[in-house]
Amino acid sequence: MRLTTYTDYTLRTLIFLALRPERLATIAEIAEIYTISENHLTKIVHQLGLAGDVQTVRGRSGGIRLARAPEAINLGAMVRRTEPDFAIATCFEKTSSCPLHSVCVLEKALAEAAQAFLAILERYTLADLIAPRLNLQRALGIAPPKRSLATARASSTGPRRQARSGG
Repeated sequence: MRLTTYTDYTLRTLIFLALRPERLATIAEIAEIYTISENHLTKIVHQLGLAGDVQTVRGRSGGIRLARAPEAINLGAMVRRTEPDFAIATCFEKTSSCPLHSVCVLEKALAEAAQAFLAILERYTLADLIAPRLNLQRALGIAPPKRSLATARASSTGPRRQARSGG
């Protein structure tokens, strides 16, 4: 099986946005990171917006961001929505003229394989895809969000241990 470029770019866009939840991203920025067409990406972002996955902010300092938590974006559902069909062989097409169509076991086997493929994708969310967050950010050249001074101090000092008395 092979996913369409449309689905590939959709998933890449969602990954990028999930890696930077604290700021808006632009289509130009995403297109540059992945070396893909801005025009193609514009269509994808428009559809993601209509589906409620992405929020667009207009204006000079506008951009896009996830509209839902990464845990709420299911990979299987996304692939089902973005793939036009799963006709992995010509016998799946309504116009198929194969004489074996009514008795073919291959067609059944391929249909089961497509369903198994989607069933596995249903087990994953966008949150799963971004689990290796720092490695993904490094690979894309995205700086991780800066921590506040209070957060940095809290994590550097760690929990304080009490001295044990005894002997």
